Amino acid sequence: MIIYILVGSLLLFGVLLKAWKSLEGSAKQQDSALKQRAIFNISEQITFTRLKEILPHSTVLTHVSFDALLTTKYSRTRHKYRNMVADFVILDEHHQVSAIIALDDPMALRHPQNAQYQDALLAMAGYRVIRYEDVPEYFQLRQDFLIENPADFQLDELTEATIKKYEFYPDLGRKKIRMLG
Repeated sequence: MIIYILVGSLLLFGVLLKAWKSLEGSAKQQDSALKQRAIFNISEQITFTRLKEILPHSTVLTHVSFDALLTTKYSRTRHKYRNMVADFVILDEHHQVSAIIALDDPMALRHPQNAQYQDALLAMAGYRVIRYEDVPEYFQLRQDFLIENPADFQLDELTEATIKKYEFYPDLGRKKIRMLG
């Protein structure tokens, strides 16, 4: 009988010790090890290289927060674009935004409505937004940036007439480019 009491008290002591150690460990949460990660996925890497080749005198910025591109007086409006990021921003020689390029990532499970919403926000602020479904080809980039056509830079007349001050239209048309070949 004494053996059972001794074994039972040792087991109880062990369980209490283990519970106390786990409570102490949870109070001091450990950080995980920091690791490097790639800045670009393969589509972004190819697009960045092509943009630098086509536009040697322009500055190409990547992963630019919408907070750096947009401003508003009200925080409730700012909340609508808080965690959004533009893939590429093209700056001219005077460091003014000439275009914003967005890539549809086939690997990401983004909804197309989200992409249209982002494009609409930037277009309403007056930015030229170009969205590619895949990695843009050289001829497409040359056509979009080296051929000056001011009619392409502006929203069409019908869209401008329907946009009001704080409305956001996720059904604005998107420029879709398919890769040939």
